[in-house]
Amino acid sequence: MLFAHDTEVALGAACGLVNTGRQPTDELADPADLDRFVERWRFTGSRTHDAAELDAVRALRPRLERLWSVGEDEAVDIVNGLLREGGALPQLVRHDGWDYHLHATPPDAPLADRMAVEAAMAFVDVLRMGELGRLGICDAASCQDVLVDLSKNRSRRFCSTSCANRTNVTAYRARRAGSPRPQ
Repeated sequence: MLFAHDTEVALGAACGLVNTGRQPTDELADPADLDRFVERWRFTGSRTHDAAELDAVRALRPRLERLWSVGEDEAVDIVNGLLREGGALPQLVRHDGWDYHLHATPPDAPLADRMAVEAAMAFVDVLRMGELGRLGICDAASCQDVLVDLSKNRSRRFCSTSCANRTNVTAYRARRAGSPRPQ
């Protein structure tokens, strides 16, 4: 394991959040979409379930997205800004079947602040370990989703199995089209 479990989950959630805005249609179109996202990634704490909360979460996406395209110094500035604005005060907690892990905001902080600080805390580990190279963009021709490569050999190229399969089938068909057919 490269990072602590909660760091890997937070990186996955940050990646997932960024990718909700990289699709042809916004995957966080309404509060119900946000509810499903929050449930999928198991965010805890208070919620308002309103348009303002949704807007705040959507406003977080481009800030996180920049982390996939900047150098170390700018990434540090982004992470420090997220931590400062979210009033981060790291504490060890245990809840909902999770063993001890870090929370850096109180449970009644706004959802977007909790999401921002949780992502920033995960990126602290990425930066401290010199692992910004593990952030990437899917190699599939028709996809621009971001990804976090947590593989041991740094070989992840695709955001999902679907993109990998689609790319491999396309390459196979191209090879078959160019090879002589048995008679």
